[in-house]
Amino acid sequence: MGRIHETIGPRLERFLLDQPVFFVGTAPLDSQGHVNVSPKGMGGTFAVLGERRVAYLDYTGSGTETIAHLRENGRIVLMFCAFEGPPNIVRLHGQGRAVPPGTPEFDDLRPHFPKERTIGQRSIIVVEVQRIADSCGFSVPLMDLREDRDLLDRAHERSGPEYFDSYWRRHNAASIDGLPGVPPPR
Repeated sequence: MGRIHETIGPRLERFLLDQPVFFVGTAPLDSQGHVNVSPKGMGGTFAVLGERRVAYLDYTGSGTETIAHLRENGRIVLMFCAFEGPPNIVRLHGQGRAVPPGTPEFDDLRPHFPKERTIGQRSIIVVEVQRIADSCGFSVPLMDLREDRDLLDRAHERSGPEYFDSYWRRHNAASIDGLPGVPPPR
């Protein structure tokens, strides 16, 4: 049976940090707009900041739906599934925002994540969690993790800072629904 948790306690924190992948869901206010679900991975890119506050390191990607939706309305849900061990699904519903590099808040948050993963980072997504719920996960398959993919890291390592500024302007300035996405570099 599913439960609602008041806070992210030590047991729940351990579960969240142990999952190699999680999913991020956001949506625009327009009922005709596109709902977005993004898988997130790469070890160490998710952090529990407090009993009702989490964050993840956001890297340059092909789209900017999460950032655009957060800029418009802040609604977000993170979902974690147990693919090994006892079945479990945890959802963190809340209000999120993107904290861009070059800001004091980004500098304060960045130590929560691996030092070596800096190339291509475009924001830290911070979520003030309003609802913490788990459910059974009985139908989630058991799977074995082989390893993190390193393709994104390798692709980003071949690019300099000017590449990312240009890429963000061309591909991340607006969502597929035309909402403002990644703000222009400072």
